[in-house]
Amino acid sequence: MTLAPHKKAKALKPSSRRPAKELCSECGLCDTHYIHYVKEACAFIHQQIPALEEQTHGRSRDLDNSDDVYFGVNQGMTAARKIEPIAGAQWTGIVSTIAIQMLESGKVEGVVCVQNTEEDRFQPKPIIARSREEILAARVNKPTLSPNLSVLEQVEQSGMKRLLVIGVGCQIQALRAVEKQLGLEKLYVLGTPCTDNVTRAGLQTFLETTSRSPETVVYYEFMQDFQVHFKHEDGSTELVPFFGLKTNKLKDVFAPSCLSCFDYVNSLADLVVGYMGAPFGWQWIVVRNDRGQEMLDLVDEQIETQPVMSAGDRKNAVQQSIPAYDKAVTLPMWAAKLMGVVIEKIGPKGLEYARFSIDSHFTRNYLYVKRNHPEKLDQHVPPHAKQIVSQYKLPD
Repeated sequence: MTLAPHKKAKALKPSSRRPAKELCSECGLCDTHYIHYVKEACAFIHQQIPALEEQTHGRSRDLDNSDDVYFGVNQGMTAARKIEPIAGAQWTGIVSTIAIQMLESGKVEGVVCVQNTEEDRFQPKPIIARSREEILAARVNKPTLSPNLSVLEQVEQSGMKRLLVIGVGCQIQALRAVEKQLGLEKLYVLGTPCTDNVTRAGLQTFLETTSRSPETVVYYEFMQDFQVHFKHEDGSTELVPFFGLKTNKLKDVFAPSCLSCFDYVNSLADLVVGYMGAPFGWQWIVVRNDRGQEMLDLVDEQIETQPVMSAGDRKNAVQQSIPAYDKAVTLPMWAAKLMGVVIEKIGPKGLEYARFSIDSHFTRNYLYVKRNHPEKLDQHVPPHAKQIVSQYKLPD
């Protein structure tokens, strides 16, 4: 990959242009003078996961290794949770704890993370955190498109040389593509898996269509028990079965960038912390390289771990979900709850649930790109995703 000298980029001013057009994920790169690199860096203009894996991890994923194909280059996976959870964290607070330890140990001078605005708990506000308090103020996922990379100019202006960036796949691919232009001595990347983000307006539609009390939702997550878990201000949890979602109203609410994404597992981060490959109540941790292990080692005494596991068979469930989503099928709530109970008992668990989720999204996204951007299909879909999708029969 050849990039023009950084000095050319510095001559440019931030722009509201979006070269990826409707596929823009609003990662924030185009809000900086690094827009100069966007045609090389943007995940939706120039997909280059294998090349960037080689650059970042020293190798790209082995397509003969199933774990590599699904979960990316890694040195190991584990399930973990904090022994003493952080109050108000979405899970037990592993991501926030790692960020705090990285900062307070002096390994980094700042942490790129996302708080919310004072007016709206779901409106993202990227910052460079320089204190424990600023990191803790960023806890809880923001399920909307977020311009994390918009702070890159502030990093440059600050003169800091050691940085931790927390982000999702599309942001991290762009970051890796311009990494050498940032003038950093050390960059650490802590990633989270990501799928199906929305605009702020799209989020409102989802909440109003799905939750009993959209105005009191603090956060939510699509969980391993095949239910959406909504956490409310009063501490209560509302459960809505996947199969009872009003698909006909929600089918178009997700951002086109998310419907065109094939990096669910954040393959270019050093360390990934999510939930989909772990038992309920635990976090799934993927160490991709030595920097990732270095970060995880910092919190070794604050977490308990157990080996990852895998059970069940996802393939029939995935195959059946393809036409159901395509036709926007919604079950009556009683049937949705019953199906959820049955699948939760006999369905895929652990890493097999993670594969189920990846398969479901990749087949859907492959169809989306094929139908809406057929000219991009071959180059945009990375080899690992083509291999995964090839297991299933897709509609035209």
